[in-house]
Amino acid sequence: MGELVFIGLGLHDEKGVTLRGLEEARGADMVFAELYTSTLAGASLESVERLVGKKIRILGRAEVEDGHTILAAAAGQRVAFLVGGDPMAATTHVDLRLRAASAGIPTRIVHGASILTAAAGVLGLQIYKFGRTTTIPFPSEGFGPTSPLEVILQNRSAGLHSLVLLDLREDGTFLLAGDAIGLLLQMAAKIGTAEIGRRMLTCALSRVGSREGLAVAGPLGELPARDLGRPPHCLVIPGSLHFLEKEALIAFAGAPRDFSEGPSRVPRGGRSART
Repeated sequence: MGELVFIGLGLHDEKGVTLRGLEEARGADMVFAELYTSTLAGASLESVERLVGKKIRILGRAEVEDGHTILAAAAGQRVAFLVGGDPMAATTHVDLRLRAASAGIPTRIVHGASILTAAAGVLGLQIYKFGRTTTIPFPSEGFGPTSPLEVILQNRSAGLHSLVLLDLREDGTFLLAGDAIGLLLQMAAKIGTAEIGRRMLTCALSRVGSREGLAVAGPLGELPARDLGRPPHCLVIPGSLHFLEKEALIAFAGAPRDFSEGPSRVPRGGRSART
C-alpha cells in the first residue's frame, strides 16, 4: 500500500521545514514538489535536494491539478509532496488529497509556517481579528476583477483586518506591492468607493521569514515610493485596532504615532522597521 505525505516547507528557504517534515521527506520513496502556489524565495531546487538527500521532481500547475502523476506514484510507494508554506492553504492541494482518498491512498499532513499566520505576527496584529484573505492577480486584457477590493471592504465594514496576497506566475514572476496598490486604487475608482483612498493606513511586508524581511506601515498612496525590498510582497489592510495593535504597528512597522484608522485621515510620515 502506498501513501501520500503533504509536507509544508515553511517560509523563505529550505531551513523552514520542520524536523518531522525533513524526516518524512528523507524516508520517502519518491519526492515531488510544486512551487507555483507558494515559493521559497531564498532556496533553490538544488539546496532543497541537498537537505533532503534525494532528487526532487518539480510538478507544474497542470500536473498537480490533474493529479495523475503523483497519485499513480503514491498508489504503490511512499510519496512526499513538498509545498511552500503550509500544504493545505491551497485548495488545489485539498482537491489532490480528496482524489487520493477516493483512490484509497492514505494521506498525512506535516504542517509548515504560513504567511496566513506569520503576517499577523510580524505586525503584532491579533490573528482572530482577520477576515477573509484575498489575492490580487496580475492584470491582463479584458481581466480586471474588483473582487479583491470587495473582500477588503466587507472585512473593514466588520472591523476586521485583511491579508492581501499578491499573485505569483508559474515562471517565478511576482506581483509587487507598488503595482498591487495601483490596482487597488483602480478598483476603488471603478466601483466608485471613497472607503479605499491614498491616505488609508496600509501595511506592506516583504520576504517574511528571512533575515532581510521588511515591514512598513503608512498611507496607501505613499507606500509605492518606499523601499519595500525584494519580493515576495503582501499587503495588510487594518480594520479596527486595539490599542496594543496600534502600538505594535508603530513599533514594528514604523506607523506614524498619531495615525487614525479612517480611510483618508492618515498623516504623512512613518519609518520602516526590519522584521
